[in-house]
Amino acid sequence: MKHRVETEINGRKFSIETGQLAQLAHGSAVVSFGDSMVLATVVHGEKREFESDNDMLPLTVDYREKPSSAGKIPGGFFKREGRPTTKEILTMRLIDRPLRPLFPETFRKELQLMTMVISADNEYDPDVLAINGASAALTLSEIPFNGPIASVRVGKIGANFIINPSYDERLTGELDMVVAGSADAVVMVEGGAKELPEDVILNAISLAHKEIKKLVDLQLQLQAQVKPVKMTVETNNNEALYNEVKKSVYKDVQAKIQLKTKTERKDALKKIKESVIADKTGKITDKDECAKVTKQIGAVMNQMEGEALRALVLSNKRIDGRSLKDIRAISGMVGFLPRNHGSALFMRGETQALVSVTLGSSMDEQRIDGLTEDYTKHFMLHYNFPPFSVGEIKRLSGPGRREIGHGYLAERGIEAVLPPKEDFPYTIRIVSDILQSNGSSSMASVCGGILALMDAGVPIKKPVSGIAMGLVQEGKEVRILSDILGSEDHLGDMDFKVVGTAEGITAVQMDIKIAGISEDTISQALAQAKEGRIHILGEMKKILAGPRAEISQYAPRFVKVMIPSDKIGALIGPGGKNIKKIQADTGATIEIEEDGTVMIYAADAVATEKAKKMVEECTATAVIGKVYQGTVTGIKDFGAFVEIMPGTEGLVHISELSDGFVGQVTDVVKMGDPIEVKVISIDDMGKVKLSRKALLMPEGTYVPSTPGGGGRGRPFGRDDRDRRPRR
Repeated sequence: MKHRVETEINGRKFSIETGQLAQLAHGSAVVSFGDSMVLATVVHGEKREFESDNDMLPLTVDYREKPSSAGKIPGGFFKREGRPTTKEILTMRLIDRPLRPLFPETFRKELQLMTMVISADNEYDPDVLAINGASAALTLSEIPFNGPIASVRVGKIGANFIINPSYDERLTGELDMVVAGSADAVVMVEGGAKELPEDVILNAISLAHKEIKKLVDLQLQLQAQVKPVKMTVETNNNEALYNEVKKSVYKDVQAKIQLKTKTERKDALKKIKESVIADKTGKITDKDECAKVTKQIGAVMNQMEGEALRALVLSNKRIDGRSLKDIRAISGMVGFLPRNHGSALFMRGETQALVSVTLGSSMDEQRIDGLTEDYTKHFMLHYNFPPFSVGEIKRLSGPGRREIGHGYLAERGIEAVLPPKEDFPYTIRIVSDILQSNGSSSMASVCGGILALMDAGVPIKKPVSGIAMGLVQEGKEVRILSDILGSEDHLGDMDFKVVGTAEGITAVQMDIKIAGISEDTISQALAQAKEGRIHILGEMKKILAGPRAEISQYAPRFVKVMIPSDKIGALIGPGGKNIKKIQADTGATIEIEEDGTVMIYAADAVATEKAKKMVEECTATAVIGKVYQGTVTGIKDFGAFVEIMPGTEGLVHISELSDGFVGQVTDVVKMGDPIEVKVISIDDMGKVKLSRKALLMPEGTYVPSTPGGGGRGRPFGRDDRDRRPRR
């Protein structure tokens, strides 16, 4: 039976319906906004046993933008959907992050959430529809879920906030932020801004939450119509074991968790766990039972570490001895990689990022086949997190969802301070390789990325820094932590990353592991993050105060040349002959725009200047009276055609080949001969007349010939009287 509820957002109808599509799934919903429609489904499988003590909920989230939904045929050889795009992966993360904390802790059944765009207009991004659809599918299913949640995008143009702005409004606006929340609290924030102050960001979140409440209520209305019967959730059967283990090792865990370094803490806590396992499994003979108890102890130890850390934070202390607001020691250097265009080694505590910058031409831009339109990117930040950075072994493959998400966050944070493309027409690629990690590696990528950009001589508007904020909340007790460690992220309640200048925010990302946090807590976290951000900027200034005066000697040089648009063909030449020759002779990369803008990129200033000169020669206009060194390109009975510039030919009439009589053109010149000529006239049609004779005669004696019979003509000016026959 079909059920439908609807409301209005930004003057457009927003609806959720169920009961018509995908009825064999355990939960399904179709969310519509304007002409965009997203189908969301959820299916549960069998219970999955713990594989390790750090097991997460076995939830898989998928999101696909089907080109057919926008009336497009996929690019590529196979003409069908392939691996998920970066945009799809980022949306999968947007769906996963607010939902994952809302399942009962003991629920271990495998879940698969699939969302797909089945209709797309060219105005609004369907990603927030997918978040709402996923929550609705779970809410309408038998799966236990502490939701619903809802999501909207919020933009800002001038003084006005816009809920679910269009693509065009996002491009021209100052803010592009996705917010998710329950009826009572915010659970996720993700977005970029153009250096907006904290209070503006907070107001945007507050406005978004008001709209979120409407969409949460919409899902509850639909749930009341469907009346799903929820599954029973297993109780935690580790409580007795936890209490038993706690009596014997909790004080030791408390002491060891405060050891100075990550490695020391990890090794010491590992020994405690191994000791407990040995004690509890020593008399067990059944292999399966032994494995089960081992996994249970792993979960118990993880829980105990969390309790010890949280108790410490609530007493205003941290495991590494810092106060709640202290920032770890910062160090770094620039120019670490001698042949890169720019590089920086940035360290904050035990987190280390090696960051490089490469500058290229617009030919290096990333081409993206989007859902509704194709576009290019001239700035990219790629984040790599190799397993050795945390002392682990892992099979290497392509970048995972985490790497793509962290890289995109850092990219958004830096993009706001890059120079306009019109002023700095390079394609910019930043690569951040995390060599050590103990928390905040994405924010280290931001700081290292800015230092590397300045080292490359990129004229950024101003530097930005990034900081990760944490939270421990027990009832009314709230503690906000600056510059969190990996353990504080893992065992705490929040990971709130903030990027910005000293004046304003350029990117935010907030994830929480509890039901939600208040706007007051968000406000506190933003204020504390600003303090930390400014401190970090001061430390970065000690490493490099600003952009270098010139770009790296190894970076390509560029020059912009304007040519008449009707000369583009002459520059390119037949079959690309001219442009290919210039690039081959100089090693330059040349890009031509429709308005006649020519961008020349070359390895050094000498090559750039040489290519510029050749471009100007190719597109120059012949000048009357100017002498050119040309090449004979055609022989006719009446004269020779000479190319005086690439794409520009003129005729040397037979009478202008010599200062004496010429019987045949080939008596003077042959095909391919070099020849020096002078432009003597250009007619209204642009035809160029040339002379060799003018260069052979003494100065002041040359008189152009008048072409006459037999193709030879007669001299002009010798006797111009009327030569009509006398009567």
